[in-house]
Amino acid sequence: MPTLSEAESKARLAAHGVPVLDERVAGTADEAVGAAHELGFPVVAKLCGDAIAHKTERGLVRLNLGDGEAVRSAATDLLAAARPEDGAVGVLVAPQVRATRELIAGLNLDPQFGLTVMLGIGGVLAEALGDVAFRLVPLTRTDAEEMLDDLATQALLGAFRGEPPVDREAVVDVLLGLAGLAEADPSVRSVDLNPLMIVEGRPVAVDALVEVAP
Repeated sequence: MPTLSEAESKARLAAHGVPVLDERVAGTADEAVGAAHELGFPVVAKLCGDAIAHKTERGLVRLNLGDGEAVRSAATDLLAAARPEDGAVGVLVAPQVRATRELIAGLNLDPQFGLTVMLGIGGVLAEALGDVAFRLVPLTRTDAEEMLDDLATQALLGAFRGEPPVDREAVVDVLLGLAGLAEADPSVRSVDLNPLMIVEGRPVAVDALVEVAP
């Protein structure tokens, strides 16, 4: 199934109200350094392209880049790691954000029922807990609120380690944005927001992958 680049995936999601970071796509190492200075250090750099779905597995992510030389070195390495089958690529430069809590969210195509919206507990606990909720598209605000209520791990949504409670309405807006994208674009087959980081109580999609019909 064809995928959109991370940058294009996020652009489509942002158009439907899903919060994303202020990011830049650079074509050269020099452009990446310039982008990092615009955004402020530290930053993350990733190789970005329509055919690159699994960046982490291929080692195409660089974290905690604290100055221009670190960005230049990372961008040079990433661009050199591109394969011919990757097609056109760039370096996605984004602010480095930290969070003690992560959610996962997305769209999945059920063979029987069609597109469903998914929300779950993410991060290192995701596989251990298997705490997820699903609803069909189209999605109402009440449906989205119920998805949050369905999660068993409610303690992670409250005040946690000195951080404010999760802004539930902001998470609901993310779910409604996913459903809105599905309704607006029938070519969408799946969306993966992993992780959806909780930063100062509010969700932000730091990675996104949209699959579309061939």
